[in-house]
Amino acid sequence: MLSIEKYQEEFVKYLEEYSNFKEPKGLYEPIDYILGLGGKRLRPVLTLMTADIFNGDYKKALNAALSVEVFHNFSLVHDDIMDDAPLRRGEKTVHEKWDINTGILSGDAMLIMAYQLFENYESTTFQSLAKLFGKTALEVCEGQQYDVDFETRNDVTIPEYLKMIEYKTAVLVGAAMKMGAIVAHASEDDQNNIYEFGRNLGIAFQLQDDYLDAFGDPKTFGKQVGGDIIENKKTYLYLKALEFSNESDRLELSQLFESNPENVNTKIELAKQFFVSTGSAQATKEAIEEFTKQAFSGLEALNISEDKKHLLKTFGNNLMNRTV
Repeated sequence: MLSIEKYQEEFVKYLEEYSNFKEPKGLYEPIDYILGLGGKRLRPVLTLMTADIFNGDYKKALNAALSVEVFHNFSLVHDDIMDDAPLRRGEKTVHEKWDINTGILSGDAMLIMAYQLFENYESTTFQSLAKLFGKTALEVCEGQQYDVDFETRNDVTIPEYLKMIEYKTAVLVGAAMKMGAIVAHASEDDQNNIYEFGRNLGIAFQLQDDYLDAFGDPKTFGKQVGGDIIENKKTYLYLKALEFSNESDRLELSQLFESNPENVNTKIELAKQFFVSTGSAQATKEAIEEFTKQAFSGLEALNISEDKKHLLKTFGNNLMNRTV
């Protein structure tokens, strides 16, 4: 087993070899740009690590890991267009640096490129990876649509929100890990169990992302802090604040999220005060911890050593204690 940093290093090296300036530049330069912006590289690292955990050669999982990363960044390019987001990882989003049409077309190309990477595997592995990829990609789109729908709904429930983040974020984390298990030829039970570990960890990860969107440090978070509040997103923080509020406070919070003031900083600060005073911020922290525990509980069924289970737990704990 390698360190997380070593997996990241190996993946970035492979990514740099994959990135090239093909023609037409208007299509491929934005792809190289978004792939080169860095980020946590969480999903590809999980693919490589999982292949190693099941005694496979992590280098054979590099194409699957790259597919996951290319697809993830494709979804970010299109999400940023839909959200009209100015920043991604502290830099201009693709549609801001170029234009919306470029973002749409380059994103489309990335989706195709992600699928093509499976062609580097023999037929049985290709089929398993492609089947999982197709299922996951469609679920991510469904999650994005739920997210869009929730912006204009005032009756979103906590279970609906959790389903949305499961599809939009968590299934790709689960799939990244299962792909590593597939490449390593792990048993079907182990493939499914490591998927569940990743899925639960992915839900916790997104809840943590929601929390950091409101309470993160702008210098380390990489995105516009308070972006969810500006966009009136019905996050876990918001839904819990409604649940814990009295009638008058619920009305005030709802009206705040329907407003579009010129000074967005005031809106952000008022929303954060609601999140803290109602106990919503604390409840979100507790939910993050609960889904992390659920992820860890699923490790017991895995046919791997205790040392490897400990490694996965350490990774999960570090992920939930992040500030970026």
